[in-house]
Amino acid sequence: MQKFKYDSDLIGGSLLVRESRIIAELLLQSADETEWKQAIQEENRLQKRSLASAKRQARALRQRFERLDQPFWRALRDGDEELATQVAFVAALERNLLLVEFVETVVRDAFILQAEKLEQYQWLDFLEDRSQRDPAIETWTESSKKKMGQVVFRILAEVGLLQSTRSLRLQHMLVRPEISILLEDSRRHRIKACLSVSSANPT
Repeated sequence: MQKFKYDSDLIGGSLLVRESRIIAELLLQSADETEWKQAIQEENRLQKRSLASAKRQARALRQRFERLDQPFWRALRDGDEELATQVAFVAALERNLLLVEFVETVVRDAFILQAEKLEQYQWLDFLEDRSQRDPAIETWTESSKKKMGQVVFRILAEVGLLQSTRSLRLQHMLVRPEISILLEDSRRHRIKACLSVSSANPT
């Protein structure tokens, strides 16, 4: 029996909405590998300072969005900033079970208990708890764990569940009806619950 292992790209970056729209456009065009190389490496559409950075970010975002369906890509490419940000959040959740479970446990509990804010240490405590399920987490460096935590809090701030990465103050987020429909139609009930976490209640 294969051991359970968390597969995460959280160190790769937060929601990166502007870059994500470019990736969505390429996916909608059914770009082949030559066209991907042209757009990312030669035209530098992601506007990165180094080729390595452009390739790394394009690969990470592509892996997130390839898990979603075309209607999500269109909403990301054509939607306003709020809608595009929520699609990018859906993609990050789809790609990162650790992020899903953090929202389901720590963030949800905080809303239920009506806590004012999250604390930095809660991410490290969460990882320690998850290491029972995936012992490989214990081999991660402290700096990697902290970097992942910074990205997670930035994602939550970008989507509007936190006021800012500095205060970590919780705030309610209104889920766009377009997103709710897309998640319902694609049976992504677990992810839909993550987006609705700020309306969590004990019942």
